[in-house]
Amino acid sequence: MVVGGVNARQEIVLSPRRVELDDWSAWAQAHLKPTDVLVVEATTNTWWFYDQTHEHVGQLLVADPRKIAWIAQARVSTDNGAVLKLARLSAAGLIPTGWVPPQPVRELRALLAHRRRLVKTQTMLKNRLHSLLHRLHLTPPEGELFAAKQRAWWEGLDVTPMEKLHVRHDLATLDQVAEQIAEIEAELGRLSCAEPWAALAPYVLQLPGIGLVIAMTILAAIGDILRFPAAKKLVGYAGLGAGVHASGQLYREGHITKEGRKEFRYVMVEAAWSAVATSEYWKAEFEQLCRPPAAWTRTRRSSPSRGNCSSSCGTC
Repeated sequence: MVVGGVNARQEIVLSPRRVELDDWSAWAQAHLKPTDVLVVEATTNTWWFYDQTHEHVGQLLVADPRKIAWIAQARVSTDNGAVLKLARLSAAGLIPTGWVPPQPVRELRALLAHRRRLVKTQTMLKNRLHSLLHRLHLTPPEGELFAAKQRAWWEGLDVTPMEKLHVRHDLATLDQVAEQIAEIEAELGRLSCAEPWAALAPYVLQLPGIGLVIAMTILAAIGDILRFPAAKKLVGYAGLGAGVHASGQLYREGHITKEGRKEFRYVMVEAAWSAVATSEYWKAEFEQLCRPPAAWTRTRRSSPSRGNCSSSCGTC
């Protein structure tokens, strides 16, 4: 990693230099002070670095490069240049600060991310097996195609030895992935009954369309609800608010912004569809939203007689 620093007058007080991660703890104790403000660019090992460092400085900021145009849009980017840019932005108070999730939130987010990867793998395996049947024009039996009772049918397929090998491996991997997903869901159930989630999970689980996985995903994404001063802030964090373009006399609303945490937005949409399917109240609300306003109803106008239209509209 590369470290550098400037003072309040934007003067370089620490020229960019490379410090190995193995030597970072010793370097931090020797050079960092309680009055320092340190900023680090968000990477895969950011939270490890944060835990190792925040006690040595007065403030440790985590910068999202997507929100810092100076770095994100740079045509020429080097470690030394990026370090000084971050330092100068920090000295000017221009680093957009974010919430630092505590350890339980990080662990729950990591567990849910692992489950999403397994579900993606499970879907890929099923699609591959479906593709084999489609390619060879094979008709599957009735019922759940990948249930245990169907394995004898899969093993008896009249396909080449190579394709039999692929089917056997995909089915074995599918069984293993299913076991791992079940293990994760059991762990989610245990976590929902333990602190800090035990007091929060019941409030989310009682809402229509929300089960255990969706509830824990929502709690992990939000973390501390008190960091959102208003409901609109939470909607914006989920990326479910409508995009707005307002300039002069023009005011136009567009599609949802899709900003913020992707998994939060995804499970909220899934919960909404489930609520519509299982709750009469939300089904009625959905149908009301789908009904076009009266102002949108188009009346059919009588067409002019053939040959009496003076315009070249193509309908005469």
